Amino acid sequence: MSWDFDTVVDRRGTGSDKWDAYAGRDVVPMWVADMDFRAPPPLLEALHRRVDHGVFGYTSATAEVVEAACAMLAEHYHWDVSPDWLVWLPGLVPGLHVACTAFGDDGDEVLTMTPVYPPFLQAPARARRRLVAVPLADAGGAIDFDALEAAVTPASRVLMLCSPQNPTGRVYCAAELGLLGEFCLRHDLILVSDEIHCGLVLEPGVRHRPAATAHPGVAERSVTLIAPSKTYNIPGLGCSLAIIPDPDLRRRFRRARAGFVPDVNVLGYTAALAAWRDCDDWHAALIAYLRGNRDRVRAVVSAHPDLSMQNPDATYLAWIDCRALGVEDPARVFEDAGLGLSDGRRFGGRGFVRLNFGCPRQTLERGLERLARVRR
Repeated sequence: MSWDFDTVVDRRGTGSDKWDAYAGRDVVPMWVADMDFRAPPPLLEALHRRVDHGVFGYTSATAEVVEAACAMLAEHYHWDVSPDWLVWLPGLVPGLHVACTAFGDDGDEVLTMTPVYPPFLQAPARARRRLVAVPLADAGGAIDFDALEAAVTPASRVLMLCSPQNPTGRVYCAAELGLLGEFCLRHDLILVSDEIHCGLVLEPGVRHRPAATAHPGVAERSVTLIAPSKTYNIPGLGCSLAIIPDPDLRRRFRRARAGFVPDVNVLGYTAALAAWRDCDDWHAALIAYLRGNRDRVRAVVSAHPDLSMQNPDATYLAWIDCRALGVEDPARVFEDAGLGLSDGRRFGGRGFVRLNFGCPRQTLERGLERLARVRR
């Protein structure tokens, strides 16, 4: 079956954060991380059937969706997960906040590596923890293990990892994850790993490995956060989960979540089940399409005299180095040229912007034409 990723869906005036941010302006929005494709047809059909049922009461994860989640993890990542390990959440960001709250006391430290998805930089303070931001080794997302060793202290309790890495798109190899696991064991750290982009590996021959499986003993001190939202373009339906093998960590996580984080809604569960069970062919076609988009972005950036980027292994995000433009606020410069990008400063990456290429090629070409005409 052929799938349609070329049709441009008009999202203006639909309450879309991505598009309505520039309402009334000639700006192509390529910033917030949702795609401009319709969700997979089997998923839409499942939602229609559930809507036709007509009752939307409180709900819990069904045996079907639990089985689908565990089967997906076993098939794609060779990780045998017990249903007891799953804690369902209405989004990955609440999982970051709950984890910071659950593990440690006021004033304890949470380590993370920058640049990184902005909620990583916000969650520790909201849990009355101290953020320790350790720069990555380079713009490609490599881990600086020497910097981590220098930053860790007896007050460090949690290490938050983004894997595949947002915004750089790096997929960490087994050796890197093994070293990180050994680091967590040696310093008695809980590893909280955001793996929401695990289904968006674009580079042939590269595969995602759950960080919890990378080193003996790490699973028992890990919280892995995943969701179908990025891969199947359903972030607005709010269905994520935490995978927590250790019973004590799971109890502490549930206790921090109780009465604070709402449950997943029935349409979120319906969409997750259909995504993981019925949409493999659509997913394979999406990866091929995004790979073509990525290669097109890389070609345009490589030809630009003042821009550069590393090749992202995964995600639909390009992390673009604009420092040679010599401007304080490159995101503003691009916006003035009619292109809405994410400001790298929000990720801890001054002088960079993040471009979302999860869109029909016609939209991508409009955005890249505007990118190309910005010069020093």
